[in-house]
Amino acid sequence: MNFPYSRSGSLSRRQWLQRSASGFGALALANMLANDGFAVDEGRRDTKTPFLPRTTHFPSKAKHIIYLYMDGAPSHVDIWDPKPRLAKDNGKPFSMKIEPTQFNNIGNTLASPWKFKNYGESGIPCSDLFKHTAQHVDKFAVIRSMTSNFSEHTNANYFLHTGIGIQGRPSMGAWAGYGMGSDCENLPAYVVLNGGLTPPGGLDNFGSGFLPASYQGSVFGASKEPVAYIQRREATAKLQQNKLALLKKMDQRDSERLNHEDQIESAIANYELAYRMQHFVPELTDFGEESEATQNLYGIHAKTKGTAIYARQCLLARRLVEQGVRFIELTCPNVSHDRWDQHGNLLAGHTDNAMAVDQPIAALITDLQQRGLLDETLIVWSGEFGRTPFAQGSNGRDHNPFGFSLWMCGGGIKGGTIYGATDEYGYKAVQDKLQIHDLHATMLHLLGMDHEQLTFRFSGRDMRLTDVHGEVIHDILA
Repeated sequence: MNFPYSRSGSLSRRQWLQRSASGFGALALANMLANDGFAVDEGRRDTKTPFLPRTTHFPSKAKHIIYLYMDGAPSHVDIWDPKPRLAKDNGKPFSMKIEPTQFNNIGNTLASPWKFKNYGESGIPCSDLFKHTAQHVDKFAVIRSMTSNFSEHTNANYFLHTGIGIQGRPSMGAWAGYGMGSDCENLPAYVVLNGGLTPPGGLDNFGSGFLPASYQGSVFGASKEPVAYIQRREATAKLQQNKLALLKKMDQRDSERLNHEDQIESAIANYELAYRMQHFVPELTDFGEESEATQNLYGIHAKTKGTAIYARQCLLARRLVEQGVRFIELTCPNVSHDRWDQHGNLLAGHTDNAMAVDQPIAALITDLQQRGLLDETLIVWSGEFGRTPFAQGSNGRDHNPFGFSLWMCGGGIKGGTIYGATDEYGYKAVQDKLQIHDLHATMLHLLGMDHEQLTFRFSGRDMRLTDVHGEVIHDILA
């Protein structure tokens, strides 16, 4: 909008910000410009300091969440849920009633091409795809009975991230930041480490929806300079400071005129955060102080590009935890056979994807434990749904929302646990069936928040991440 005191033909405030953005952290600024219409914070959180730590509903078991998002949907029957019946019936017509699938190109029963082995004292089985990660199964709660309401990637991604299968709702990371704030004033509460693949549904998977824009995910890229425009573009620091001072003065004048409207106060807080990030992020993302042993543990110098990228993401995730960031999500690197969505060529595609993430994930768990951070960090590994036990065509698997696996470890989780079960083919959840709302309720519970009490007033209703659903999965809690 134009200010009342602007002369005809002058730049609007929004236009001025857009033209001046390059000098003071366009990451956070771009987020704000994309969300000029903030929702009013009915939770009455202090929008001048939106990231300060907040008192939780009850003592938390975890202070941070690292969400390892396996974009494309890994096949549970090829990783965490072995089914001998598939080998027995391999090549035969599938004997169960088949629900409509994404492409309905239904082939015969397909045995897993990978061997399974029992690991740890708990004896939890895992396939050869995750030999490194499987060394930690005694820390895991493996859930085998998760379900989704959607069999298409975009809607399933929205459902996984926001609890609703449509775009425009706050993501789980945004809710975590809204509920708990952050322990670091120099970084956002919610950071997305993008390995190179933006998932179906785009950045709305990481958005703040009707929550204030301060809580949306800030996306860091996979390069050695992960934040765009982080370097100062002005000739001098003084010039940049003058720009910021003018911007703040304009915002404060608007704030006074509009009776300290929350969206203006939130804008000021975000611009100031962007400025602090400009000085803080380069040091955060410089791994020079990490020992060679640590870098080799993660695979920073791996010859496989996907492994090297994901290794940087996992190491950066640990460093973000150390700085107090509340919610960190990792997306997958771009490997030769794309994301985990193998409608064909299952063997090559899943092998490539697992090779990229297996060693770095195992290293992340080891490193967090050695530094005393695992007990306060919840790690979640999951895709948006599973894959069918029968083939799509001759050598792929279709989407399967009726039963799939994920695992959780770290803060508050009972390790060495298997929860739920699918049928003898791995097609549908048949024991202790869960839905995504239960996962969200459990994650919030471990952060010290009651999912039924964490609400935001929007459109005349108290909105929740779990909508009107969700039960905490108490059997997997320590």
